[in-house]
Order: sequence, then structure tokens, then C-alpha cells
Amino acid sequence: TESVLTTQRSRTLLTQHSRLSTQNSSTHDSVLSTLFRGTEGAVFERVNTATLIDPAAKAFYQRALTGLDAAGVEYLVGGAYAFARYTGIERHTKDFDIFLRRGDVAHALSVLRELGYKTEITFEHWLGKAYGGDDFIDLIYSAGNGLAQVDDLWFDYAVPETVVDLPMRLIPAEEMIWSKGLIMERERFDGADVAHVIRAVGEKLDWRRLIDRFGRHSRGLYAHLVLFGYIYPADRAKVPAWVMQELAAQVAQETAEGNTHDRTCYGTMLSRQQYLKDISEWGYRDARLEPQGAMSPDQIAAWTAGIEKDGSKE
Repeated sequence: TESVLTTQRSRTLLTQHSRLSTQNSSTHDSVLSTLFRGTEGAVFERVNTATLIDPAAKAFYQRALTGLDAAGVEYLVGGAYAFARYTGIERHTKDFDIFLRRGDVAHALSVLRELGYKTEITFEHWLGKAYGGDDFIDLIYSAGNGLAQVDDLWFDYAVPETVVDLPMRLIPAEEMIWSKGLIMERERFDGADVAHVIRAVGEKLDWRRLIDRFGRHSRGLYAHLVLFGYIYPADRAKVPAWVMQELAAQVAQETAEGNTHDRTCYGTMLSRQQYLKDISEWGYRDARLEPQGAMSPDQIAAWTAGIEKDGSKE
């Protein structure tokens, strides 16, 4: 049954793509080929996502975001809307992702409550929510593994854009890759998103900043770049040669040095579920745990408990 459903879903997607491709050129251009200019003059592809948004959801987003603006809360738009602007790949989900500094979360949730929306801190270390009927806004200030914390650099390099007919700022492409690059759950792997962003804007990325963002987790970035060259052999030059050479040299040096004495499992940075045995039975230290990581034992326990709600059931 699952195989049949997958096949039907694939046929539906192919049909939708075919219809789009056979539209007249003016319609096609208005959907896929509009351009917008970022803060450093970089030109990216923009798509019109208005047709993908339910009117009630759009009204909720507009009212909530206008309220945050009026209250002086700084935030950036990410998720499906920023991804569509960078890659031309449209998808609409029930959530609207905004990114903000941790210190602004309480104020933002207070503003949204005053507007009549139900709010919550879903996970203390990275995520809050505001609900408008069946739709909701995710207030994100870190990644689920404690990395990719929103800081001033996100705002320094943000890209102006119009979203849901309002002037907004998008998260930078570099920070999008950083926040997605270590998500490798059984039920969710963001590798295709990373590859599509690099394919779309690789020549314009600030690669030094991106490498610095990953820091000691740069093997995760390197893994994506190796796969990118496999996925798009005709586009390998979108990743500068010096980037591949620098990261390859780092891996070569670590390989020559052999094993370390640090029995830390970094798998928990990739998946909250798939490396539990390693840290609970095999004697490895959890890389997320303070002070090496950014999470407390209680935060890790709460994040692990969340597997029952939205983790893999296999």
C-alpha cells in the first residue's frame, strides 16, 4: 500500500511540474524567474508563493507579523518561504518559520498572546509556537541540537524581501545551510535542501563565514559538499576549489593523527533518536551536553521525550 501511495504521489508531482512547464512564458516567468537583490548585490531567483497560501493562514501570518513589527520585535523569515526565494522550489506547510534572538522570544510571545493567539515554549532550548487555528508560527532561536543559535550576524546579512505582501527580511542562505546541515534524522534529512541552496546561490555564498559557522562540526559541511559534487557533477564549481581543498586537508590531518582520546558521540548532533544507544549503553559522551555542547541534561531529556510525538515510529 505504501508503495502504491508513493507512486501516486510521485505521479501527481510530475503532473504538477509538467503543467507548470507548459504554461505560457509570461506566466512561467512571473512564477519562477523574478529576481531580487540581496544586501551585497547578489541576485537570487524569486518565486511567487501567494497561490500556495490558504487565505486564512495568510491573514493570520499578516496580523501576527504586523503586530511583532509594531512592537519592535526583530525577526527574520525562514522555512519554506525563504527556501522558495533562494531555490525556486515551492512548498507550503501549516507553519511559518521566523528566526529571532533568544532574548527576544519572551517579548514576541507576549505580543502574540495580546493579539489573542495561543502561545507556548515547545522546547526551552530552541523553539516557541503561536497558534492561529490550524496554522502556527514557529519562533526559532536555535537548532534542535543546540547549534545555529540566532545572533546578530543573521540580521547583518539578512536579505530584504516581500513575504505575504509585507516587507520582510529573510535569513541568509549561509545560515540556512548551517541550520539545516546537521539535520539527519531517520524521518527527516535536510541534505536535499542544502544541495538545492548551493546549486541556486553557491557562487554568491560567503564560504568563509559558512565554514566558520560550522566550526569544529565542519565535517558535516564537508559531507554535504562531497555529496553535492556527486549530485550535480556539472555544477561542482559552485563550491570553490579552495573550500574543498581546505576541508579535505583538515580531514586528512585528522586521519593521520588517528583516534582521539575523547569518547564523544557526535551522532546526537545529527539525530536525537538514532544514537541513544551509543550514549546510554556504550559509554559515549553526548556531544550536545554542556559545556562542550549547548544543552543541559534537562533540555536533552525534554528533546528526547519529544520523539514520542514527532520522531520516527520505526
